[in-house]
Amino acid sequence: MSKQVLITGATDGIGKQAAIDLAKIDYQVIVHGRDESSVNQVINEIKEASGKEDLRGFSANLESLQEVKQLADQVRDQLDHLDILINNAGIFQREREITQDGYEKTFQVNYLSHYLLTRLLLDVLRKSDSARVVNVSSMVHATAIDFDNLQGEQNFVGSKAYGISKLCNVLFTYKLARETGKENITCNCLHPGVISTKLLKQNYGDIGNAVQEGSENIVYVATSEKVEGVSGKYFVNQMPQSSATVSYEPGVQDELWEISEKMVSGYLK
Repeated sequence: MSKQVLITGATDGIGKQAAIDLAKIDYQVIVHGRDESSVNQVINEIKEASGKEDLRGFSANLESLQEVKQLADQVRDQLDHLDILINNAGIFQREREITQDGYEKTFQVNYLSHYLLTRLLLDVLRKSDSARVVNVSSMVHATAIDFDNLQGEQNFVGSKAYGISKLCNVLFTYKLARETGKENITCNCLHPGVISTKLLKQNYGDIGNAVQEGSENIVYVATSEKVEGVSGKYFVNQMPQSSATVSYEPGVQDELWEISEKMVSGYLK
C-alpha cells in the first residue's frame, strides 16, 4: 500500500513540483492550498503528469488558525493514518501585517500555523508504521532570536522576519524530534536550495535554480531510506549540515514551544 503524504503550499513552486514527483513514484498525495479552485486545478495537473487518479486536496488559509484547525479536522476525519507531513508553505512580507488572530503574518504563515497543524496531526501520524515530519526552512534562517521582538513588535524588516520564521522552523524541528524520540515519528528540516519560485522572484529578482532541485531535496528527506530513523537534523543538498548555533539550545527550543503553545491554545483540542 502506497504511503500518504500531505504537503502544505502544494499549489505553486517547490510544493507543487514535490507533489507531482511524489505522485509519480506512487505516493498518495494530499494537496493543500489557500483556496479550493487552485487546489482542484493542481490536482488535475498532478493527475495528468503522474497518471494517478486517487488524489485528495484540502484548502485552508494559513493566515487563520481556525482554518488550520478545520484542515486538521478534515485530515483526521478522512485519513486513517498519515505517513508524511511536509510543512512547505511560506510567504515573504515587505511590510508588517497582522492576521485576524493578532499575529504577524510572516511568523504565522511560515511557522505558527505549521506548529499548530503538526501538533493537531500527531495522532494520525502515530497511526503510521513509520511517520516523517519535514519542515522547509532556509539557509537564511536567523542566527539569533529575540523573544521580545519575535513578531517585529519593536522593529520590522521583511527579510529579518522571514529569517526568524525559518529559524523557528528549525527550533521546532529539534524540539519535536526530542518530544517524539521514542515514537515512530521522525522530524527533520531542510534548506531546499536557492530556487526560482514566485516568492524569490518577488523579492530578489529572477535568480535561482529550477523548482525540480528544490523538489528533489524535499522528496529526499521525506522518502529516502537513508533518512529512515534519522531525526532532529537540518539537511542541505541531501546531507545533514549544521544550522545556526542558537537552534541547538534546548532552552530556546523549549521557550519557543511554550510561547507557541499559548498562542494556539484555543485550537489544541
